[in-house]
Amino acid sequence: MFIRIGLRASARRTSCAAWMALAALALPMSGCQNFGDITGSIVSSDQPMPTDDAGLRSYAARWARAYDANPGEKVASINYARALRALTRYSEAESIMRVAAVKAPKDYDVLAAYGEALADGGDLAQAKDVLSRAYPLERPSWRVLSDQGTVEDRLGNYDAAQTFYRDALKIAPGEPSVLANLGLSYALTKQLALADDALREAAASPRSDARVRQNFALVLSLEGKFKEAEQVSERDMSPAEAARNVDSIKAMIAQNDTWKALQSAAPKGARRGAAPPLPGPTPVNGVDPG
Repeated sequence: MFIRIGLRASARRTSCAAWMALAALALPMSGCQNFGDITGSIVSSDQPMPTDDAGLRSYAARWARAYDANPGEKVASINYARALRALTRYSEAESIMRVAAVKAPKDYDVLAAYGEALADGGDLAQAKDVLSRAYPLERPSWRVLSDQGTVEDRLGNYDAAQTFYRDALKIAPGEPSVLANLGLSYALTKQLALADDALREAAASPRSDARVRQNFALVLSLEGKFKEAEQVSERDMSPAEAARNVDSIKAMIAQNDTWKALQSAAPKGARRGAAPPLPGPTPVNGVDPG
């Protein structure tokens, strides 16, 4: 189920403008919106990756030493590249994972991390190809499916993206990072009511975090539900900060024609076309989800 959809130059320009407008305020959940932010590397280290700059640099230095001792080694490569991506050193992360992929060209974890690094660096065509080989067809990975969806979103292939997200949800029902990506994809296609549904479910999950809730607040603001957007934001910030956050979204909408286009969706509660229901735990490619 690897969908290849070509885009004319004009379509690429349009999808890029829409993507950049949404990405200006949306906080990525997984995949190339920015890859690995929630799910992290498939091969995890023995400690969580820090979120502050100093901690990230220390974490990166630790894995740099491990990598230098054995270039291309799987765990060191993935975690070092993961830290480099968090530090926005995308070309370095891509180089690290390229070495690992040459050393282990059929290792699914390595291919997944290489695809993420390629997408972070903007090489979407190669990222799409690498990610399509990052799991066995008979047992797909929900994380990689979600990553594939975000690549398709950035290419403007929204139907393909949403198919990937729904397939990921068959394996990981209710996974907030995938639901959030699906909601953002719906927003890009002006289906704000569907975006609201997906992000509302994501935000209600006990496994959601501030990024999920911030994206929900973003979509609520696009719908004109500013008071509710503030209430959602207040779960992670003070009331004054939440109000300023929503005000900043209002200003972005007012100043950006593409934001205005995204906002000109169906009336509240209406649907522009029917979307398939969010899937439950059903088999994928003939294999029961694990």
